[in-house]
Amino acid sequence: MTTGGPARRWWLFWLYALLVIGAGIGLRDPWPSDEPRYTLAAQQMVSSGDWLFPHRGSELYADKPPMLMWTEAASYMVTGHWRIAFLLPSLLSALGCLWLVYDLGRRLWNPRAGAYAAAAMLMCFQLMFQVKRAQIDPLLMLFVTAANWGMLRHLLLGPNWRAWWFGCFCAGLGIITKGVGFLPLLLLLPWLLGRRLGFQPLPAAGPGTALRWWGGLLAVLAAVALWLVPMLLGARQHPADPAYAAYVHDILFHQTADRYAHSWIHRQPVWYFLPVVLLNWLPLSLSYPGTLPRWWQALRQRDARILLPLGWLLLVLVFFSIPSGKRDVYIMPAVPMLALISGPYLESILATRWMRRCCKVFVAALAVTLTVGGLYAWLGHPHAVQHLSVERGFGQDGDSLWWMVIGLGLGIGLIGWFGRRQRPEMTLLAAWGLIWIGWGLWGYPLLNSSSSAAGLMAEVRNRLGPEDQLGLVAWKEQNLLMLGRPATDFGFSRPEAEQFRRGTAWQAADPAHRWLFALDEAVQPCLDPQHAIALGHANRRDWWLFRADAVRPDCMPASSP
Repeated sequence: MTTGGPARRWWLFWLYALLVIGAGIGLRDPWPSDEPRYTLAAQQMVSSGDWLFPHRGSELYADKPPMLMWTEAASYMVTGHWRIAFLLPSLLSALGCLWLVYDLGRRLWNPRAGAYAAAAMLMCFQLMFQVKRAQIDPLLMLFVTAANWGMLRHLLLGPNWRAWWFGCFCAGLGIITKGVGFLPLLLLLPWLLGRRLGFQPLPAAGPGTALRWWGGLLAVLAAVALWLVPMLLGARQHPADPAYAAYVHDILFHQTADRYAHSWIHRQPVWYFLPVVLLNWLPLSLSYPGTLPRWWQALRQRDARILLPLGWLLLVLVFFSIPSGKRDVYIMPAVPMLALISGPYLESILATRWMRRCCKVFVAALAVTLTVGGLYAWLGHPHAVQHLSVERGFGQDGDSLWWMVIGLGLGIGLIGWFGRRQRPEMTLLAAWGLIWIGWGLWGYPLLNSSSSAAGLMAEVRNRLGPEDQLGLVAWKEQNLLMLGRPATDFGFSRPEAEQFRRGTAWQAADPAHRWLFALDEAVQPCLDPQHAIALGHANRRDWWLFRADAVRPDCMPASSP
């Protein structure tokens, strides 16, 4: 962002962003834990034509609204390739967020502040890690950032009622992406505080505008209704099937209010997000010693441009700190606003001696950590490294993995050495880009077979004849997704013992042509290993393929706890 004319710098930035985020798209399949689940549901939407009710095999999938599945399915309809389609929504979401942050920074301060804010957004490990995956959070971040964009344009630069309604509509889209999409509405709290304390700029909306304010609520409801109304009407068309009534209750209540108020997974202490904003947001968090006093000075000067995004960011942290269930990715939608309020100050911060040293030390630390760690794993083969290779099913790819780590470390070291006389932030950008481009172009193909279950399911296909049928017991989404041929499942959420019972009954009806693919724990001690095919270790689990003669007579595995 510092060489050439403004137009050239602008296009170079977007090329950089496209490369670091998009590198590797098309080179891998969906990886657990979440990616195969959403892609499988999207694949079944395309094949069945039922876009209202996501399925996971034969069961309805009610953990999340279908927005991400819709975007993946739509991407497939455009591209015709699932390897591209499942990652495309994350790529477009990230690029959209970058533009929104730039545009908001440009409007609130100046184009340079917007450019620095957009660049700062890329300098966050958590964000980069997530936007290179096919999960809901990048799409949620897009809708939250778009909602903040519209609302801040109205609250700080308005009145701009179209922007307000647009922001509220995007908040509604966020709600039907993931229930917490309403969070942008919390911007009204620091706005009310700022008006009470005399912060500027907070333009008055003028008299007689109550209906326009309430129009924002209508915009939220209109967006939610795009999914909610057809879903409720569709569920009523299946009165004899209790699964649809359970789906409605689960997705509207159990996975939203119940999950927030009575978290049953990911239990963490109240201070859980403190190390996240310090460590997971590196290297952007290196700027905190420079931005914190500047934010404080801006608040003392009654600058609403800092009050509203910063106040909203703190409210998001408080909101997610209240329930016992916490994950680091929950607060990722706050990163664009952090980058926004960092942008106006980054140019001056990067000119300081301490920040230049921080950039150099960070690049050196990356180089040393990756190189030494990779050499230690490759040469020393400690027990922990061997355990990791076995658990992840790397096999012979284990050494190649460590070579990749060593190669990236050495590459970053060379960048640091040759860039030692250049501006440190440019060296950091180059090193940062090498990590993510290398991960996409080198790491994706290297780890795809073991991580996606592609290798495992290819072996299953090779074992089956053209007339054979396959049943799945205690399966995972990646197994059905990567199978590449029709299969029968006996439920996903059902207890493993019940799945085994249903599977053996199905198999007994045609023992000559029906095989079962099963998780080791689900079939022991009822499986005779001499008559079964051990498929080995994949996705941290052991798998079997067997005909009916491999099942011990009158044996049923114990129910799962």
